[in-house]
Amino acid sequence: MRQRFYGLIGVGAAALVFASCAAPVSDLPSKPNILFIMSDDHAAQAISAYGSRLNRTPNIDRIAREGLRFTNCFCTNSICAPSRAVILSGRYSHLNGVRDNALPFDGTQVTFPKLLQQAGYQTAMIGKWHLKSDPTGFDYWNVLPGQGAYYNPDMLEMGEKKQYPGYVTDIVTDIALEFLRDRRDPDKPFCLMLHHKAPHRNWQPPLRHLSTYDGSDFPEPETLFDDYATRSAAAREQEMTLLRHLRPDSDLKMGEAPGRLNEEQRQAWESAYAPKRNAFQANTPKEEDLVRWKYQRYMQDYLGCIAAVDENVGRVLDFLDENGLADHTVVVYTSDQGFYLGEHGWFDKRFMYEESLRMPLLVRYPEAVAAGTVNADLVLNLDFAPTFLDLAGLAKPQDFQGESAKSLLLGQASPWRKSIYYHYYEFPAVHMVKRHYGVRTERYKLIHFYHNIDAWELYDLEKDPQELNNVYENPGYASVRQELKTELTRLRILYGDSQELDAGFLREDLKRRERR
Repeated sequence: MRQRFYGLIGVGAAALVFASCAAPVSDLPSKPNILFIMSDDHAAQAISAYGSRLNRTPNIDRIAREGLRFTNCFCTNSICAPSRAVILSGRYSHLNGVRDNALPFDGTQVTFPKLLQQAGYQTAMIGKWHLKSDPTGFDYWNVLPGQGAYYNPDMLEMGEKKQYPGYVTDIVTDIALEFLRDRRDPDKPFCLMLHHKAPHRNWQPPLRHLSTYDGSDFPEPETLFDDYATRSAAAREQEMTLLRHLRPDSDLKMGEAPGRLNEEQRQAWESAYAPKRNAFQANTPKEEDLVRWKYQRYMQDYLGCIAAVDENVGRVLDFLDENGLADHTVVVYTSDQGFYLGEHGWFDKRFMYEESLRMPLLVRYPEAVAAGTVNADLVLNLDFAPTFLDLAGLAKPQDFQGESAKSLLLGQASPWRKSIYYHYYEFPAVHMVKRHYGVRTERYKLIHFYHNIDAWELYDLEKDPQELNNVYENPGYASVRQELKTELTRLRILYGDSQELDAGFLREDLKRRERR
């Protein structure tokens, strides 16, 4: 029987909290409401419940304090559209058809919102969709086209385009609250998917937070100047460094204000960014100093976006409280994947390294989940769909590949996976992160980079949590290497992935590029 740790959230907390406060399984209410809040590219290291040294997120932390914080939740493919497709379908990218951001989601396939809808739920999807097809399985949907805009965005309400004045994070929350207040059928349970655009690149905060972090001196990650000494060419040949690949005009706000701003917004933008632009242009710093300056600028805007997300999470939680919905609603906060906040000198995601592999996952369900608990089991975004179905009393379809985490939420001892499988496909493409797949256990990680490279990397996460020392060729890890390769093969068979599929996808990608 594996061990599972449940501890109080908070620095230095040593007391254990057991799930005795939660309802016994037999007493669980049926068909709870489900509120799924997902941001885009929100790294766990920028959430204070996860120990952030950068910012405070009191409203998001409230979900952790009043529910369960997962410390080992991971994505199966660290990029926006594929992660969303996995969450909806409960199946890996090679089966749901969305391996990269260029491929559309087939809305005819079975998804958990469709199954909830058939079981009597009222379903809604609001915010960032990013799947190149209209949402299906929702009684109401109002989504951003493509990536969406931060200011005065267009949205597609049930297919009809409308422009909304204001800031996108506030707007999608307004629409979500309108759904809960005016569109919700009180005689039905609801499943509301509330998806924020923020803090996706190019990190445009609301006007109220344009200068919130001015003057802050953010601590630099220890690996800011990583030289990738022991790793394969994949780590060196990417195009996502702060030094060379942050765009001065849009990422660092050295250029013109966004075109969608009205005059009042434009004046506020110029007032906030002109001094920063002038200070940058007045200096010709050395390369190391330039990296440091870019990191600080990056954090100011990235965290300004998150401040708005946190405020709006608070608005939704307050609404649930004020309307007597809190106890019977499962509230989830997560991100579609992790993100680099200067670690290894990078921004963006994609790699199987910890910062982009790891997803924040916080769950509050007062009727069943003990407050202030922590779980360290290996959970995947693949598990979200089966878990929601299980909480609603529904069986998962046979082809759903994830597992229900209901037992973990309830603090019950039960068999659980010992390893996870990952596969990233989008190469050659923006950021030039090479295709790779791999396996991660509690202690070790094995990665195989392929396509125009054949390279292996092995990390001992216990001794090397920052993944600086590739020990694949180290004789002392020979047995570990073989065990992980055996496990990797087992997982590829289990999930129906194979070298033959890889080759077929490569041929498809080549044809697709030739047609462009």
